[in-house]
This record gives sequence, C-alpha cells and structure tokens, in this order.
Amino acid sequence: DLKKMEESNVNIVRVTIYGQEYSVKSRADRDYIISVANYVNEKMEEVESTLRTIQPSIRVAILAAMNITDELFTANQEKDKIVSSVEEKAGFLIDIIDEQLKEEI
Repeated sequence: DLKKMEESNVNIVRVTIYGQEYSVKSRADRDYIISVANYVNEKMEEVESTLRTIQPSIRVAILAAMNITDELFTANQEKDKIVSSVEEKAGFLIDIIDEQLKEEI
C-alpha cells in the first residue's frame, strides 16, 4: 500500500528547543533534524542573552526567527552574486573559445 510505504520513510525524532520537548515528524535524516533543532535552540539562547529582561518565549522565538531569516537572505544574496559572477566568467570563456574556433576555420 502506497500510504504505508510513504509513512515508512518518515522519521519521528524528539528534540528539545528552548526547554520545550517536541516530536518532529519528517522525511529528513534523524541527525539532520537534531542539527536543525540545535541550531534553533542556539539562536533562541543567543537572542535571550541580548535581552535586558526576561521575555516570553514567543517573543524570543520571533526574534530568533528574524535573525535566522536574515542569515538566509544574506546567504541567498551571496549565492546570487557568486552565480552571477560564475555565469559572467563562463560567458567570457565561451566567447574566447568561439573566437579561437573561428580563427582555426
């Protein structure tokens, strides 16, 4: 049965984030899920350490999510710059090869 085959590929992993335990159901590898949870936990603790007063965990989670999203956006911008640079250089090399091939003909 297809549904049973799909469910057999699902991992359920218990993780702790900011003192709360969660069961995460995912197709991702167990170690990957734990790594993601640990990263979120670290980011929440990092945010908490910068706050002057104790804040509700939802506020800490939102601020951590904003920090993580900023990291993602920054990484995507860097990736886009690299891709653009590689495409530009590849185009330049293609032009050089085309010129060389024309000279040989």
